[in-house]
Amino acid sequence: MSQIDYSIIMPTYNERENLPIIVYLICSEMQKCGENRFEIIIVDDSSPDGTQDVAKQLQTVFPNKIVLKSRKGKLGLGSAYIYGLTFARGDFVIIMDADLSHHPKFIPEMIRLQKKSNLDIVTGTRYRSGGGVCGWSWFRKLTSSGANVLATTAIGNASSDMTGSFRLYRKAVLEKILPEVKAKGFSFQFEIIARAYKKGYTIGEVPITFADRMFGSSKIGMKEYVGFIKTILLLVLTI
Repeated sequence: MSQIDYSIIMPTYNERENLPIIVYLICSEMQKCGENRFEIIIVDDSSPDGTQDVAKQLQTVFPNKIVLKSRKGKLGLGSAYIYGLTFARGDFVIIMDADLSHHPKFIPEMIRLQKKSNLDIVTGTRYRSGGGVCGWSWFRKLTSSGANVLATTAIGNASSDMTGSFRLYRKAVLEKILPEVKAKGFSFQFEIIARAYKKGYTIGEVPITFADRMFGSSKIGMKEYVGFIKTILLLVLTI
């Protein structure tokens, strides 16, 4: 079995239209930066739109690059990452969305920064010079920036983008933090960065542009925002 340096984990639910594009872009960007020892782990929660069929077709187009793992039912974003991690063979884990809101062109920058400074975590940020969002309504921009300010005020300045979900982790660090994480959905990534910060792990940032999804609909609803507030309260009281 060949050595794997980077495991890219992407949870999916009804992403059949986005999946071929994101997989092609990931493979292209990894090749450009000379990182060919990688795998893409697709964790699909029984998508009814045929996402798994598309993933199986992509396995023939990109041999030895795609690992497909399916789960019975929609079990949550956080648990999908944890499940995907159990199959990850890389020394580093990249977690990103499959809906093209996270452009793979930023992955080489994350890898370069990690290598340069020997960081434990590199997070993409929308809130530094060079970063931003595209395609959002004013209300979504307001709720996102408000959640970020609230998280920073409550926990500390671990990152300029506490609620971001496009990150590179040292696998050994992620494995130490995950057993303590309670959140399962939208708050999952926030809780990881908060716990990593409190434990003193090194964190770097790369400005990214977050683009609204091209196909399909957003999976984030009011339930996720309520869960986010609960996670903040839990962390304030326990870490």
